[in-house]
Amino acid sequence: MQRWSTLFIPTLREAPADAEVASHQLLLRAGYIRQLGAGIYSYLPLGWRAVNKIVGIVREEMDKIAQEFYLPALNPREVWEESGRWTGMGDNMFRLKDRKGADLALGMTHEEVMTSIARNELRSYKQLPQIWYQIQTKFRDEPRPKSGLLRVRQFTMKDSYSFDIDQAGLDKSYDLHDAAYRRIFTRCGLEFVGVDADSGAMGGSQSQEFMVYTEAGEDWIASARDENGTVVYAANIEKATSKLDDIQDLEPTGDGLPELVHTPGKAAIADVAEFFGISAAQDIKCVAYMGQAPGPDGTTLEKPVIAFLRGDHQVNETKLAGAARCDDLRPMQADELQRYFDGPAGYLGPIGLTVLPADAFAVNRGFYDAAALGKAKSLSAEVASIFKNERAATVVLDSALEGRKNLVAGANKQDYHFRNVTPGRDFKWTVAADIRNVSAGEPDPVAGLPLRLGKAVEIGHIFKLGYKYSESMGARVLDRNGKETTPIMGSYGIGIERILTAAIEQSAARFGKNDRGEWSYALPAAIAPYPVVVTVTKQSDTALAEAGEKIATALHAAGVDVLLDDRDGSAGVKFKDADLIGAPYRVNIGKKLADGQVELVDRLRGETLDVAVDDVVPAVRKRLAAASNL
Repeated sequence: MQRWSTLFIPTLREAPADAEVASHQLLLRAGYIRQLGAGIYSYLPLGWRAVNKIVGIVREEMDKIAQEFYLPALNPREVWEESGRWTGMGDNMFRLKDRKGADLALGMTHEEVMTSIARNELRSYKQLPQIWYQIQTKFRDEPRPKSGLLRVRQFTMKDSYSFDIDQAGLDKSYDLHDAAYRRIFTRCGLEFVGVDADSGAMGGSQSQEFMVYTEAGEDWIASARDENGTVVYAANIEKATSKLDDIQDLEPTGDGLPELVHTPGKAAIADVAEFFGISAAQDIKCVAYMGQAPGPDGTTLEKPVIAFLRGDHQVNETKLAGAARCDDLRPMQADELQRYFDGPAGYLGPIGLTVLPADAFAVNRGFYDAAALGKAKSLSAEVASIFKNERAATVVLDSALEGRKNLVAGANKQDYHFRNVTPGRDFKWTVAADIRNVSAGEPDPVAGLPLRLGKAVEIGHIFKLGYKYSESMGARVLDRNGKETTPIMGSYGIGIERILTAAIEQSAARFGKNDRGEWSYALPAAIAPYPVVVTVTKQSDTALAEAGEKIATALHAAGVDVLLDDRDGSAGVKFKDADLIGAPYRVNIGKKLADGQVELVDRLRGETLDVAVDDVVPAVRKRLAAASNL
């Protein structure tokens, strides 16, 4: 049992002006955190107690499937170079030098360190599978820290790594994590959804994010539910797909070949559609980028990436970067448009481009390299010539344009467009892929139900890494036949603070704001610093004070984390403070004590009931038990 009068709980009447999202405001006002610098926070007693409760749940569930490690946050450059991520992580990685000039980094994640242990210690398939985890501080040089603990530069992560002899083993390790994560998030009182996701810098063949819908989120997810509310499809917007209705193609004009049409001042798609009397879906949109990728000598080079999609669709840059095998896309500048299109913005199109062929695209991610080209015996002289051409671009066609005909497209000439443009006949592409954003209301690809788009916060992510790290870092074991083989890996992360902030955001969305415009909330009992607050409405009243002491002591003896508000002060102030720190249950010791009763306030259910003094402990325990089964 703790007494409010002796605890450090520096609550604030108002949130700082720069705290925009609900969780940031409430964490500051409740005295959970204080900011030290941009994206750097100190955790005060209440905040650290909540974090440790989350850690306890995570550890308890992870111990069922894995073994806990504790790895150094300070990493030498060499292990990150072995995996190729020393440069690949870019400015997101904190780098420093020691007094001898050696390069070091603050760990963003620990695939490299875990793999280095595995390659030194694992020798045989008999030692597999292995699942290792840790709960450790991570560092990321976030360019725009904001939203309190949602986007920070120092945070706590549970990261785990699996090593298996084959794909079947990896599938099992992945499924074990999927089940463990669902137990963890359920026990923490979250309503979440698992969604298909992009693997990003982690690499790998498959990944799944666990998301909580909230307007404070920066990720967008698409999902569909059946009439029973069951999620039948869910995916991050970077992976989401949908069914599309068939679009009627235009009838050809003239001889049916591309026809140059004067379209003065018609640069916008809406204007082009109006000019031709067509829908935007019958127009070809062009989006031109420069993308970064490793060059032949290990340096980072830029290459042109040109995307074509329906005029009514929006490009998803993550999908496009994946299809084009590059990173860090940026829009082409005017001089680059001139170089690759020989035409102006607003009139760009696919006819006449120098397109990197698909077979050349497979060589060194689309960069010319004499050594790599020499090894590619299958490349024809014509393809090799294109591959060397400085104007050759990686052209990506959105899948929705495949099979279409008689479309309108820019002519790469000021104030001109082509009509009768048919993909495949009139222009080629390097690769075709789904590179568009889905839209709300489109049929999901599983059951054809309308998609819902919403903002969400990522609380966990699991990856099937494959051989990316074990291969590059030389991890080898002997298989059942005594042959040396490479173990296959998985990587699995949970953001500890993300669970806390997501829980607050989720609750605040339900409670809304009070009449003073302030957010209200109640934390799930399992992660609240003190799920029960015993409030003595008038501390100077001896009978009330003694009853409060007795009830708080009895709750503590029954295993309940209880906070006794024994401060001098008005009942109203105490009630507001108990609500401000997110306590889901409050026991009010007031004037009803004369009749042998107290008030039990259940903020999770929105109920207030009178309970006999002798029944308080079982009544509270019953509600705590019910809440733990959310």
